[in-house]
Amino acid sequence: MSDNKIWFKSDYQEGACPDILKRFTETMYEPLSGYGTDIYCASAEEKIRKACECGNARVKFISGGTQTNQLVISTVLKSYQGVVAAVTGHVSAHEAGAIEYSGHKVLTLPSHDGKIDAGELKTLLETFWNDDSYEHMVYPGMVYVSQPTELGTLYRKCELEAISVVCREYNIPLYLDGARLSYALMSDESDLTLPDIARICDVFYIGGTKVGALCGEAVVFTKDNMPEEFVPRIKQRGALMAKGWVLGLQFDTLFTDDLYFKLGRHAIEMANLLKKGMVEKGIKLHADSPTNQQFVVLPNDVRDKLAEDVVFENWEKLPTGETVVRFVTSWATKRENVEKLISLL
Repeated sequence: MSDNKIWFKSDYQEGACPDILKRFTETMYEPLSGYGTDIYCASAEEKIRKACECGNARVKFISGGTQTNQLVISTVLKSYQGVVAAVTGHVSAHEAGAIEYSGHKVLTLPSHDGKIDAGELKTLLETFWNDDSYEHMVYPGMVYVSQPTELGTLYRKCELEAISVVCREYNIPLYLDGARLSYALMSDESDLTLPDIARICDVFYIGGTKVGALCGEAVVFTKDNMPEEFVPRIKQRGALMAKGWVLGLQFDTLFTDDLYFKLGRHAIEMANLLKKGMVEKGIKLHADSPTNQQFVVLPNDVRDKLAEDVVFENWEKLPTGETVVRFVTSWATKRENVEKLISLL
């Protein structure tokens, strides 16, 4: 780039991985049916079902993460229901009220390194149903989690299963936001697999936008439970692409020869290298993230000096006069840029 800065601001700052661009050039003049009814969407759906070991899964492709969250939540919930999420959850904090705009309240629980606790979830549900005035309140109708969390942390299998048990007890669905799911699955600390996610959750999505695709997310309804009005809702919200094959082709490529997981693993290796270098330099970690987002605490003068050479995210100002900043690696991160960042620090 002309300013010669190195970029660690997000995992969607680059375009698309070469394999996807190659498939685009190979198929560009091929006539295909629209709205996700093409051969590539069908092939991608089948590959995702096999990867999830979930033969009855229903898969639909959406253009972006916010549209996906709003569509899933607003379609599954009844008009008087809300969705339970951590106060730091993406739908709570970073989607400009998209869920509330659809008419559904986000009911928040405390965040424990980005995660919700199954016990606190049960207490919330018990408190609601034991309240004599519950009919005058927003019903908790769904639980939202993300893997990894907004702080780059991970749910352990036992934690996610415990949340699922509570959801089953109260007959509400568990929805997992997987915008960065590849980076979670490929983390050294992950004990969850894609089939585990499909088994535990009622619906989740596999993120493509942040893992090598130009755009797109794959929604997976795992229990043959996709609402019959889901496709019309996609259309109503302006999220049903006429050239649906643009999304299908990308996921068909990502789920060929384990490309999706290989891209995720590269980002984790670069994040591990960065984290190791920062710890060795005595830089304080704000959250001990085992994924591709690294949050550190920097004095403001150090932050300002670093910003002359590096593009990163200012995450949170602290009362101490320091700032939490976020560095993000991705499928496209170059080792030499990680080493340069470490040397600058």
